[in-house]
This record gives sequence, structure tokens and C-alpha cells, in this order.
Amino acid sequence: MRRTLLIALAMAGALAVSGCAARSAASQPAAPVAAHQHAATTPATGGDGGHLAAQLAKARLATARYATNLHAAKADGYQIITRMIPDMGWHFLNPTIQGFDVTKPPILVYEHHGDAWQLGALEWVFTATPSTPPLPGATYGSFAAACHYLDGTFVAAPSQDACPKRSPQTGARFNFWHPDLVTLHVWLWYPNPAGLYSGTNPYVRPFNGG
Repeated sequence: MRRTLLIALAMAGALAVSGCAARSAASQPAAPVAAHQHAATTPATGGDGGHLAAQLAKARLATARYATNLHAAKADGYQIITRMIPDMGWHFLNPTIQGFDVTKPPILVYEHHGDAWQLGALEWVFTATPSTPPLPGATYGSFAAACHYLDGTFVAAPSQDACPKRSPQTGARFNFWHPDLVTLHVWLWYPNPAGLYSGTNPYVRPFNGG
């Protein structure tokens, strides 16, 4: 499984066309959270607006079944890779999805409140910045190399050899490691005053407690 997950992440960058137990964000160490950073974004405008709208409509139709149904996402192969990252969400990865397809996001970012889960953003990752933006006006963030564990905890590490076999926070078993990544968030299911492609969203701050 860990090999499959790593291959999926690496392939997303190589193609170049184209990061759930109820636990609060306080359980995440400062270093990994800080490792997931995002550049300032601006809304996509101009002549590509019609193309972008069409692409977003396709993405919305394709992911509608996941909007308030995490169980459906898990049934389709999405697995937890991070718990709540402040002002962002819980991340779930489908390791079988490779490359960029607006109707098949490899990562779903959820907000959690009580027993409810709300899909907020779709996410794609690359090992290098795409030479051509996969969506009009796309801007990117970053996620530093990290070791991920089966319960969604993670720690920064420069190589897989540096990964503890068990999560330093919870003792969960090692799942996979990834190198430095370029990230693309698309806030399709939750409004974001910071912009469509912003990595963080001030409107989800009330959910930071998990």
C-alpha cells in the first residue's frame, strides 16, 4: 500500500499536466502543519472565465456524491492522509488516481463538525510546478516532504529512511512518505473569500477543533 501511495503522488508530478478519528488540530505538531504552506492567490479572471466555469461545473457534478458523504468517498477508495490542518481541513487521498483530470481529484479536503462531514476543496499534487496551469489562473502552494501514518498523523522528514516506524504522536503504523510537493487547492464546495485557489480558508476556522 505504501508503495502504491508513493507512486500515485510521484506520477501526478511526472505527468505535469496536471496534502477518520475525531481528533483536534492540536494533536498535529507545529512542524508538519507549518510545512503545508500556500502562496497568496488572486481570483481567475479574463478570457478564460468561460472555460474555467465549464471545468468547475464538470468537477462539481463528478464530486457531488461526496459533498456531505465521507462514507461514499471512502467506499470509492479515499483514505485519510492528514487530520485537520488549521484553516484547511482533513485530507483524504485516492492512490489509484494519477495525473490531472478535473473530474477525478486525487485528494478531497473535508471539514468536520460533530458527526457531520462537509467537502470543502478538491486538491491535486505535483512533484514540480506544471509548465502549463491545469486550470485558468491556477496558483499553487507547497507541502514539505513528510512521513504519513495510517491514522492521518504525519511528521516532516527529508527521506523515507528518516521516518519513524510508528507515529510519534499516536503510535500508528507507518503508511507512506512523499517528497516536497506542489499543491493545487480548488474550493469548489465551500466559499473562500481568499480565492478559489487559496490553500487556506478563513471561513473554515470554526472547524479547526476537529
